[in-house]
Amino acid sequence: MRLLLVEDHADLAIWVSKTLRQSGFAVDVVGRGDHAVAALLTQAYDLVILDLSLPGMDGLDVLRQMRSQEKTSRLPVLVLTARNTLEDKVKGLNLGADDYLGKPFEVAELEARIKSLLRRSGNVMPIVRIGQLEFDTTTRLATVKGKPLSLTPRELSVLEVLLSHLGKPVARNVLFEKVFSFDDDARSEAIEIYVHRLRKKLEGSGVVVSTMRGLGYMLGECADES
Repeated sequence: MRLLLVEDHADLAIWVSKTLRQSGFAVDVVGRGDHAVAALLTQAYDLVILDLSLPGMDGLDVLRQMRSQEKTSRLPVLVLTARNTLEDKVKGLNLGADDYLGKPFEVAELEARIKSLLRRSGNVMPIVRIGQLEFDTTTRLATVKGKPLSLTPRELSVLEVLLSHLGKPVARNVLFEKVFSFDDDARSEAIEIYVHRLRKKLEGSGVVVSTMRGLGYMLGECADES
């Protein structure tokens, strides 16, 4: 899942983005409101974490513009700000914010709110099962035959994206954009490495990642495995 973090406090942005990347999210970071608008025009995101007090354009103006554009009208927005008075919350929610978290905050709560918004926006079931694989969308824990599946953050992200498109092919460039942020030094071919590693780890699970020529990758159940 790819997130856009709009935060002008550099140290906080580095800490939050690093923490979220360790949890398997791809995170793009911008420090200005007008830069956020530009990023949203060129890149598809699953969720935006938005500060309000921003240079270039105030966060509420960013939110107002997002909701006026078809492409971002329904994109989940979590407002993360020190401006947490009742008046600010009411303004943000009325403009279309989906959730509101005041600073200071605990990162565990931030992650929980992100997961909740992603589930709600994608109509994702709490537990996804296929073959012997079970994925808890709340904890983002994958198990095979009841035992935890050891995945790196990017392997987890690949699995999560494929599960969200279960039974449908996901183009390589789409998968790449969901797994890597724009400051990662990687090319789209790099996604093949993580798909290969995920395939190896899913052996014996009754689940396979198939390469659909010209279409991308698709997660499906193996009819010949028990």
